Amino acid sequence: MRLKTVEDFTSHPFEAAGSACTSDDDAFHEECAIFGIFNHEAAPALTTLGLHALQHRGQEASGIVSYDGTQFHSERHVGLIGDNFTQQAVLDRLQGTRAIGHNRYSTAGGGGIRNIQPLYAEFAGGGFAVAHNGNITNARTLQRQLQERGSIFQSTSDTETIIHLIATSNRGPLVERMIDALRQLEGAFSIVALSEKKLIGARDPLGVRPLVLGKLDDAYVLASETCAFDIIGADFIREIEPGEMVVITDKGLESLHPFRTHASRFCIFEYVYFARPDSNFAGTSVYNVRKRIGGELSRESGVEADVVVPVPDSGVPAAIGFSEASNIPFDYGIIRNHYVGRTFIEPTDTIRHMGVKLKHNANRSILEGRRVVLVDDSIVRGTTSKKIVQMVRDAGAKEVHMRIASPPTTNACYYGVDTPESSKLLASQMSIEEMSRYIGVDSLAFLTIDGLYRAVGDENRNNDAPQFCDACFTGEYPTVLTDKEGTASDRPITRLVENH
Repeated sequence: MRLKTVEDFTSHPFEAAGSACTSDDDAFHEECAIFGIFNHEAAPALTTLGLHALQHRGQEASGIVSYDGTQFHSERHVGLIGDNFTQQAVLDRLQGTRAIGHNRYSTAGGGGIRNIQPLYAEFAGGGFAVAHNGNITNARTLQRQLQERGSIFQSTSDTETIIHLIATSNRGPLVERMIDALRQLEGAFSIVALSEKKLIGARDPLGVRPLVLGKLDDAYVLASETCAFDIIGADFIREIEPGEMVVITDKGLESLHPFRTHASRFCIFEYVYFARPDSNFAGTSVYNVRKRIGGELSRESGVEADVVVPVPDSGVPAAIGFSEASNIPFDYGIIRNHYVGRTFIEPTDTIRHMGVKLKHNANRSILEGRRVVLVDDSIVRGTTSKKIVQMVRDAGAKEVHMRIASPPTTNACYYGVDTPESSKLLASQMSIEEMSRYIGVDSLAFLTIDGLYRAVGDENRNNDAPQFCDACFTGEYPTVLTDKEGTASDRPITRLVENH
């Protein structure tokens, strides 16, 4: 089979993102989104729409690989889906009844066209494409071992490790080789893969990153979030279970559980920030969880005030919940400019120092002379919070109280979320009182870890067996971090995923 590839990126100069949370970027970012569909005549177009719905999970680059029964077709572009995957690109160059796609926000391996997924390879048994959401925490270790055995890597993405592990496996059929490969991984992964006959979805044994299953007519669909089903009119069936692999062929869907069972450790920050509010996880509306978070925050850290104002857009549901629980009116005291992206040109220091005003502007009619509660989802470095507080004060606010809809973020994430090193996280360097003075507020309070667990449906966090991955707040990582700890050469590489 011949891979047909179109890589038209000359009109979109790439900004390498490596560890993309730079000093000017005071926010968390998801690494990526995945989507797959099998047995639909409009598979490439539907994949484009699915990725559009999942654009919030990655804005650096996108790619789609489809199969038409004879050959694979690939489109990979730097930039947004809507800017690159036009009708001509989708309908004229991408063909077939099955496809997988990926939105990228690079954390592992950095940027570059060679790292845009889905990645494709020609195996002895035919073509194979794979897209991955998460982060493999022993990828460098595995790569060194593979290189010593003769493997040659064409990218710096941890996802390519999966391809080499499959290619070098001595198991028989493709599915068995893929299971053999995934058993060697540590960390977090949700995966969609496409061969000439199969669409495969898999989720790590702890279920850290999301993956859901849907159906559109006779076509099965896999996606990172349920909002991708809504845009194409697909019905949600269920979540892929932690440690489950689904194999979809012309004969239907087969569910496999080839990995040792573990208690789920789904990323709790999906509820706080990453997922779209109209998505659902474990039968729970993300929007409703965020409103409950606001209610818990109000009960834990109430304050006398005149108006509750969200830091848009991520703070809106929590601010509504805070308002309802406290009986303090909600209003939009900050207006967001939705037409400013990461690549906005800042040619001079004067423009650059305007900072947050490029994206947010104070609504003086709401703020002037009033005691304001600002509600935001998190504080990373604190630089943006500091500018927003000053902007609110400049608009005439009498008092400014900040309430954060998550616990203090004190630890970096190693499972596919772009975060600064712990030493650059404000909460890891300052007490809450010191942070309050630094940001310039009259008071500052964070949601407690127990409050967060109550909001997502657990009465309190069980310190012996937490139900979520909350390492960014607690420092309790649910897996071995082989590459970070630097002890990989003598450490078993099946520490996370083991055979029965």
